[in-house]
Amino acid sequence: MDGNSRWAQRRGLPPAAGYQRGVEALRRVVRCCHEWGIPCLTVYAFSSENWRRAPAEVTALLALMERVLAAEVAELAAAGVRLRFIGELDRLPAPLLRRMSSAERATAGNASLHLTVAVSYSGRQDLARAVSEIAALAAAGQLPPQGVTPELIEEHLATRVLPPGWRQPDLLVRTSGEQRLSNFLCYEAAYSELHFSPVMWPDFGEEQLAEALRDFACRERRFGGRQAPREGSSCGLDGGG
Repeated sequence: MDGNSRWAQRRGLPPAAGYQRGVEALRRVVRCCHEWGIPCLTVYAFSSENWRRAPAEVTALLALMERVLAAEVAELAAAGVRLRFIGELDRLPAPLLRRMSSAERATAGNASLHLTVAVSYSGRQDLARAVSEIAALAAAGQLPPQGVTPELIEEHLATRVLPPGWRQPDLLVRTSGEQRLSNFLCYEAAYSELHFSPVMWPDFGEEQLAEALRDFACRERRFGGRQAPREGSSCGLDGGG
């Protein structure tokens, strides 16, 4: 969800205005995913590196998160959305943590859309923490070296809270014209298809999401193998509008 601050700057507005419009974009995307039957959506709301920004900007963004949770959770719960948060959450203010815990409890029984919000998240730090946990098991004699597998690492990442089949995203969308992962789901995105949109996040909506899905539908996902050419095939997405 990149480009909120630049969107505001280009309009002579404070960063908080961009974040507020970004919330509206997230509502649009969540609605589309829910209506189109996309079962899992993980969004990058606040990175560990974002703590380096001006304290006033960070405070305003975290306060906005708290207000949005207070206003939106009941509707999300009624729609069947399961809400989770991943990241170094212990760095967050206590009132926001309480809102997050309450939101997770309120939606714990839902499964129509798994919405995961990465907050104070670093893909590298998450992987380092997972390796540290596994190393501790080995040091305690509970795990032989050959027991370290990709599946075991996956069980120690923050995304382990998701159903096993949805921990690695099929499609990763980056907005605002940037073409990099920026420390997001470094391990999980090994075979993700990447779509880079020039549109800044506050302006991202149904049209842009449908374009990303059409792009994804045209990809041949071989995972290192080979696939026979398809005669007379075409690609596209019906239902995105």
